[in-house]
Amino acid sequence: MERYVISVLVENHSGVLSRISGLFSRRGYNIDSLTVGVTKDPDFSRMTIVACGDESIIGQIKKQLAKLVEVVAIEICPPSETVIRELALIKVQAGEESRAGIIGVANIFRARIVDVAPDSLVIEATGSEDKIAGLIRLLEPFGIRELERTGLTAMGRGAKILAPSGKENNSSGDT
Repeated sequence: MERYVISVLVENHSGVLSRISGLFSRRGYNIDSLTVGVTKDPDFSRMTIVACGDESIIGQIKKQLAKLVEVVAIEICPPSETVIRELALIKVQAGEESRAGIIGVANIFRARIVDVAPDSLVIEATGSEDKIAGLIRLLEPFGIRELERTGLTAMGRGAKILAPSGKENNSSGDT
């Protein structure tokens, strides 16, 4: 089973997320990660779905998604042609003796300290899943108090864009 990143452009109105997640559960497909956000055009949201399967399962998911009226574009994102990132917020136990070490680890991963309290630091990191996992591994000895990961978000490299059908699929800015 391979992991696939699927980018889906949908109409931005209530119930769409429920219909799409329901489609997956009715067919017994698991969603490993799901992120949703509004696009440049407020009439549309972009969903990034990570799912496991073989080519035929992913093809079936794509066909089922295409049947939903609110879905306006679907793209399977090849890793070599896609920028894929994740955001993590990590709250770490941080006494006076450990702060320098935690800050050093954060700096290695180009993470930022976004909150400082007398007994903790909150670190914000963005990057690949591997980068986030590496940061977490190095912070664990300090004592992670809380952890939140957004799931993946993805965008194609170069001029190609995900646009509603009928609109040009280029970087002209018309979408």
